[in-house]
Amino acid sequence: MRNIQVSEITERVREMCIRANHFLSEDMDRIMKQAEAKEESPLGKKILGQLQENLKIAAEDMIPICQDTGMAVVFLEIGQEVHLEGGLLEDAVNEGVRRGYTEGYLRKSVVKDPLIRENTNDNTPAVIHCRIVAGDQVKITVAPKGFGSENMSRIFMLKPADGIEGVKDAILTAVRDAGPNACPPMVVGVGIGGTFEKCALMAKQALTREAGTHSEIPYVKEMEEELLRRINGLGIGPGGLGGRTTALAVNINTYPTHIAGLPVAVNICCHVNRHVVEVI
Repeated sequence: MRNIQVSEITERVREMCIRANHFLSEDMDRIMKQAEAKEESPLGKKILGQLQENLKIAAEDMIPICQDTGMAVVFLEIGQEVHLEGGLLEDAVNEGVRRGYTEGYLRKSVVKDPLIRENTNDNTPAVIHCRIVAGDQVKITVAPKGFGSENMSRIFMLKPADGIEGVKDAILTAVRDAGPNACPPMVVGVGIGGTFEKCALMAKQALTREAGTHSEIPYVKEMEEELLRRINGLGIGPGGLGGRTTALAVNINTYPTHIAGLPVAVNICCHVNRHVVEVI
């Protein structure tokens, strides 16, 4: 059994919130550069260049890469051989978010009640997802999610008879309806299967996959590649002003489901697709 103080988790989350909001991840930086090189539209290529210039300035001057610094989404994979000491895990994560957003001078966007709308003034609480896994480590993924793209996300409760073509049509519908509102070029996270809430969680997790990688399931990999081509053929383009780069990646996760259902969730993220991963 390995003992870990929750104060260490607090400090890691604090630093990760600041880092995610100021620096583009290596995988997103790589795929953005590839997109600019391939873009055929002169205007689209220019916009991709401007986006990268903005990201460069943000990193050099420690300015957030987006004014919407998001609601903190935190995934925790906790080894079952780990014993957490010194307080409650949820409190430790929220304290890390509080410190990260206040000490990092990041915009506080969370309201205490969804209808009364009073700001919590420290961007807490976070949305926390925990999973127990084998081993004696804790894997932390911090993925601040802005709501320009979050508001464009969809869930479809399809019929099994809709099949794979129905799934593809649902994903394309979500992207087409999002249009320029999700700050393209976007990353499209998809969850297929499970239940209403499971497919949504899978879609969110799919956004944190390393950009440019694919599902290990052959037919899912083929679907990711096909949908990326079809989405980039919609003509929405960078900034919604036309071009071949509407999406940078389509990441699909699947899970077993009920004989009577075919749930599909589409969680869209803007071109920064903030995510940071650390292991304790």
